[in-house]
Amino acid sequence: MKLHQNSKFDEVFLIMKKNILLLLFVLFATSNAFFAQTKVSGVVVDKSNKPVPFANIAFKNSNEGVVSNEDGIFYLESPKTYQTIVITSVGFSDREIELEKAVNYNLKIQLREIESLKEVVVFRGKTSKKNNPALDILKKIWERRRKNGLHLFAQYQMEKYEKIEFDLNTIDTAYMKKKLFKGMEFIFNQVDTSKITGKTYLPIFINEALSDVYGDNKLKKVKEKTKANKTSGFNGNQQILSFVNDLYSDFDVYDNHITFFDKSFTSPLSTTGVDVYNYVLRDSSYVDNKWCYNIVFYPRRKNELTFKGDFWVSDTTFALKNINMAATKSANINWVKDIYIEQEFEVMNDSVFLLTKDYMMTDFALNKKEKSKGVYGKRTTFYQNHKFNIPKPEKFYKDEVNYLDKEIYNKPEEYWEENRFENLTKDEKGVYKMLDTLQTVKKFKQIYSLVEILDSGYINYGNFDFGSLYSVVGKNVVEGLRLRAGVRTYFGPNDPWRLQSYLAYGFNDNKFKYGLTGKWMVEKKKRIIISAGNRRDIEQVGASLTTTNDVLGRNYASSGLLTFGSNEKLTNVNLSNIQVEIEPVKNLTFGTGISYRTLLSATPAFSLDYYTDLSQTTVKSEVKQSEVNLQVEYTPNRKTIAYGVERDYADSPFTSLFVTYSQGFKGLFSSDFNYKKLQLYYKQPIIIGPLGRSNITVEMGKTFGYIPLGLMSIVPGNQSIFDITNTFSNLKYYEFVTDQYVTLKWDHDFQGRFFARIPFMRKLNWRENIGVKSVYGTVSDENRAINASGLVYNAPEKVYWEYSAGIGNIFKFFRVDFSWRGNYLEMPDASKFAVKVSLGFYF
Repeated sequence: MKLHQNSKFDEVFLIMKKNILLLLFVLFATSNAFFAQTKVSGVVVDKSNKPVPFANIAFKNSNEGVVSNEDGIFYLESPKTYQTIVITSVGFSDREIELEKAVNYNLKIQLREIESLKEVVVFRGKTSKKNNPALDILKKIWERRRKNGLHLFAQYQMEKYEKIEFDLNTIDTAYMKKKLFKGMEFIFNQVDTSKITGKTYLPIFINEALSDVYGDNKLKKVKEKTKANKTSGFNGNQQILSFVNDLYSDFDVYDNHITFFDKSFTSPLSTTGVDVYNYVLRDSSYVDNKWCYNIVFYPRRKNELTFKGDFWVSDTTFALKNINMAATKSANINWVKDIYIEQEFEVMNDSVFLLTKDYMMTDFALNKKEKSKGVYGKRTTFYQNHKFNIPKPEKFYKDEVNYLDKEIYNKPEEYWEENRFENLTKDEKGVYKMLDTLQTVKKFKQIYSLVEILDSGYINYGNFDFGSLYSVVGKNVVEGLRLRAGVRTYFGPNDPWRLQSYLAYGFNDNKFKYGLTGKWMVEKKKRIIISAGNRRDIEQVGASLTTTNDVLGRNYASSGLLTFGSNEKLTNVNLSNIQVEIEPVKNLTFGTGISYRTLLSATPAFSLDYYTDLSQTTVKSEVKQSEVNLQVEYTPNRKTIAYGVERDYADSPFTSLFVTYSQGFKGLFSSDFNYKKLQLYYKQPIIIGPLGRSNITVEMGKTFGYIPLGLMSIVPGNQSIFDITNTFSNLKYYEFVTDQYVTLKWDHDFQGRFFARIPFMRKLNWRENIGVKSVYGTVSDENRAINASGLVYNAPEKVYWEYSAGIGNIFKFFRVDFSWRGNYLEMPDASKFAVKVSLGFYF
């Protein structure tokens, strides 16, 4: 069990790892179908040939229609035959266009502005918040939204079928002839045309899953039990399955805010929707023998996380019959050009509407230009066979800690043909065959291996991985240039045991360093893991307040390439430990272990000297200490990947609580001190709807008994150019020393909410960040008395604090934070102002 406190620099690789499959698909993306009967595409403009955004385009005398995007562009397709489309937009006269043939592309439709305001209730573009019948209907939806569908019942259960597909899009002849696809030309036999955008696409990945869903509205519990899972060409690969599941999390359109890609969009059914959306009552008609109203919605402003689209709602229950919505292209979200959502609800009786189909398509691309190539990500979910008010005991909803049923991934084709809710199309069937063939192509194997290297940081050879590539080169004052090479056993992601080691060499001190560790999961269901290891290396002690005994862990401060100021306060560390941990409940882990370490200054300019007791008669330079520790870690809502002795975690926010108690024993293995140490770490992410996301972090600790400098709690400074999590940007190493402390840190990402309202900054898609860090701590008289290091103990007995403001999403990868010191300005060489940068791959 270990607490991760990586730098933002390290998080680059973590985030890239979580999104590496998406990078592969987009890398590929740098024959039309003949089933649809009517296809129309074009652009809607005014008399000055300026685009008309969010115009309504529908087939005449039908419920089939779309809303044009910000550039007035639209695409409409139907399996039925139509001769006429109707175009409407607020502030313009309606217009009908006769279709000369079944396929009509690149139409240019000009609308005439209404001259007299008497002809319309609202001004052009923005609708009124008063005397608007659409808002009257919306208020009825708000009143009934928690009385519709599954919320009407104490318990519910249903069958669920989910299909996730990825497709290369905007396929043309020149694209097919790229050298990248040499030897793989056969894949283009599966090219089709999207009914949403009209663009050509090539399916490259399909995942299917069948499951049973159980819910209890009284207990507020939901459990999903997977019965079968099938992935094209990658059967049983939990990393891929977790990636797509994390990419497409479930949502409720009735909620005020809907989260996609770690961004909070305002739902068109939100009670605050009137502040960000325009609503228009467009039509009323029978839908499945129910009289329904049709309401169109589109954003009031650009660059906000909103949608455009329409929905049909019942005139009696005010429950949704269906909804179509697409994220606006100007929304401040990276790597995503379009998001399109369809939901259909079945009328069970006069008062019950249940979600039966949920379709979502995302167009991932490097830029948002209309003709740019990218990757479609599609998720289609069906629900059927609903049952209600069948209670289950509360323990039924308890999550399994580490359950893997391999049979789920090995169902025969006959099972799928009998049980899937809808038949695969001819193209989808072809994908399975195509990818099976693709696995045998040498060039594809090479590309896939490259992606695996970028994903893990390791190069695989047989049953061994060599790396990590991301820690090969380092630098510090003692070692100068440092090279590190590592190796680990790897039979697969679900390995029950693993050995891992590294060897490093410093060209300045001409010394080798090493680390060796082994882990064995002796019991899988409760994840009982025994681990042991030894490390001899040079470290920056005090790079984090909450400490762990992770043998192979290494902080950026110890060997960062880009740092400033002198850092001679380095320590030779020899650490050995044995640890046992258990996870009796999902995401609740207990651990205990024993460790032994020696600490000795690595430079003449830095001393760890101490008096052996309060009499101050004997001075020692090397700290020897044995320690027994107890640890508890609780991470509710954390999503894990794979089932082996080592797991990865999905890139989604979750609460972290870590408590550790340590007991030092004098005389055990020649140890020098008796002491007790208690530490707590707590981090809470908070999503605040359209205002962005906050992170609140609290750390506390106290040491009972006297200890030398090497065992004190050092307030972590940051002498690199990078922003490092849980450090103080304006402090140097060892600037503050404590034996009891409390820290409070708050940072907030507004996700571009305010920059989006400044006209000349909208297109930059920058995002605003602010933060405050503070620490209070003291040092006991006993600990001051045994200090013989020559370092004066300065403790933040008056709360130290610093504050920051930053700009993120610069060129989609960079963030710059400006940090100011709030007090203690009179201290020698105090850093009053600091600039830190971060790198990342963020949506």
